[in-house]
Amino acid sequence: MSTPLKTGYTPEQYLDFERHSPERHEFVSGEIFLMGGASERHNLIVINISRDISLQFRSRPCKVYANDMRVKVGKTSLYTYPDVVAVCGPAKFDDSLKDTLMNPMLIVEVLSPSTEAYDRGRKFEHYRQIETLAEYLLVSSDKPHVERFVRQSSGEWTFSEVHDEAALQLSSVACSLALANVYEKVEFE
Repeated sequence: MSTPLKTGYTPEQYLDFERHSPERHEFVSGEIFLMGGASERHNLIVINISRDISLQFRSRPCKVYANDMRVKVGKTSLYTYPDVVAVCGPAKFDDSLKDTLMNPMLIVEVLSPSTEAYDRGRKFEHYRQIETLAEYLLVSSDKPHVERFVRQSSGEWTFSEVHDEAALQLSSVACSLALANVYEKVEFE
């Protein structure tokens, strides 16, 4: 993470600040951090994943959100913007403005050099505190590769990975995700 933009804020002060800001910010432990922009590859991957999941949700009571849906981790008071979030059944929000989701079932983060360590480490520690979260994906933006963490009934998380032309079954939202679709039109160096 970068240096905090502001410190000593309450969650209420953060939300008031965030809802009036033209930029997006993450909030953790009283500190507000400016979120950076994303590369073309990052954006294409997010759009591709959102599109594929959304098409599979068409006749189901599920929703997918990309980039701008804030998620709150109630137990740790982290407010953040995952790259892709999905929920099946009624979405639960922090308040009547419906801009802070509380019950994601699937969270996807597309890795970038500046956020990879945080997405793998501290951020995932926060995410694991969300009782409804059943699946977490880390998607490489450098090569066709996805790491998948699934919460078991015991509370333990299991790890698997796919690469190249493989497909991934997303058990939390009953969807499949083909890597060919995830990386459609993405050019690697």
